[in-house]
Amino acid sequence: MSNVTVTHAESGLLRVQVLRRQRVTPHMTRVTFGGADLERFEFRGFDQWFRLALPIRDDLGLDRMPDRFGMRGYLRYLTVPKGMRPVVRNYTVRDFRAAGPELDVDFLVHGSDGIAGPWAERAEPGDEAALIDQGCGWKPVPAGWHLIAADESGLPAAAGILRDLPREATGHALIELFDERDAQPVEPPPGFTVHWLVREPGAAPGSVLLPALAALRFPPGDPYAFAAGESALATGVRRHLVRDREVDKGRVTFCGYWKLSSPARAR
Repeated sequence: MSNVTVTHAESGLLRVQVLRRQRVTPHMTRVTFGGADLERFEFRGFDQWFRLALPIRDDLGLDRMPDRFGMRGYLRYLTVPKGMRPVVRNYTVRDFRAAGPELDVDFLVHGSDGIAGPWAERAEPGDEAALIDQGCGWKPVPAGWHLIAADESGLPAAAGILRDLPREATGHALIELFDERDAQPVEPPPGFTVHWLVREPGAAPGSVLLPALAALRFPPGDPYAFAAGESALATGVRRHLVRDREVDKGRVTFCGYWKLSSPARAR
């Protein structure tokens, strides 16, 4: 579930090429994309996300991808024969450098699980992909403080938001991981507290974060909250804030990136 509004950027479909890849933590691989099309990319920061199209072999089907991924674009996508149809997944911009230009994307890798993670693990310079910018989920309202809640799949979004928040912003970020070694350096404002939480092996996402949120002493004032990651974690955060803390639902942005029954992936 999600209440994130999809933005259809004017940049349309951008064809990109892999420049390099790097294992940044035990379960996170960073792929850096380049290409002339990225000169049309408008970097908004925060949790900016996009539809990433990965060819199932060579670069077949990328030239038949739609410029937008609304209903009409999705129907066009379905007209591509299955043997040529690229796989589409949602991912977050980890960083963007206009000089180049270069775009970093972090992929959560669980061995051979999923499609995008294994693709990132074997990506080589020159490999083709395509993306469609969809804007930001982070759309704060005036607030006394901010709350960010995410699991490992939401870590790129949480890191981008912490990086781009005004330096006078205050609040808490709760980030739950299944492996403490996957924590990354982040750049929060001085008045922000980042809580790194680690769940037990085999435990469901949110099993540590949700109790930690329930025990958190809220600062004065109305918060703006952003929750992303496994579906039950994101909806659990929203439910606690709205039902138990009496936070107006208009102050909570939430997005379920994946469900426990499917492979986890960074977005």
